[in-house]
Amino acid sequence: MTKPLDSIRKRIASLQEDLEVELAQQREKFRYRVENGKVRFEAGVHERQKELREGWASFLARTRPSVVMVAPVIYSLIVPFVIVDIWVSLYQAICFPVYGIEKAKRGDYIRIDRHRLAYLNWLQKLNCVYCGYVNGLIAYIREVAGRTEAFWCPIKHAERVAGRHGHYQDFVDYGDAEGFAEGLAQSRETVRSGKDKPEA
Repeated sequence: MTKPLDSIRKRIASLQEDLEVELAQQREKFRYRVENGKVRFEAGVHERQKELREGWASFLARTRPSVVMVAPVIYSLIVPFVIVDIWVSLYQAICFPVYGIEKAKRGDYIRIDRHRLAYLNWLQKLNCVYCGYVNGLIAYIREVAGRTEAFWCPIKHAERVAGRHGHYQDFVDYGDAEGFAEGLAQSRETVRSGKDKPEA
């Protein structure tokens, strides 16, 4: 890896640390902490949140009819998402042990916790459960696919790619024929050992 890339990665890591500090300050501002995977609000916060909750009937009344009409289309996607969830989990369970790739932990990617917020009505909570599941699932699938790509074909694309997974940065440069065999071996070792786990 070149020195400029090392420098950029260090800056990115530093910025991620800064982001974590800011998020910790937000937790203090909204008076909650996370203990053993559970959110704990300070006394009185939950009651104040309940006072600010808008009823579902009022929420629906101020929603445009066209938004309500397309909701079944949005929610119909749950069927293919669940099928893909099961299929990708089976794929990983069957193939990753054969390849020697460390499995991605599904629970590290899917977070369903916003439905516990007292200021949301039941309809908003349902929406939050759906979004938490689907977006977490996509992140999980992306990680499984990223580990697969890192094992089989860790070569960067010739053109810029939006939304790259965390393994992509270590791929061999496009056109680097001399470095390919060594890069492939390194990439396989990384996903087998789990040393370079991208952020969930």
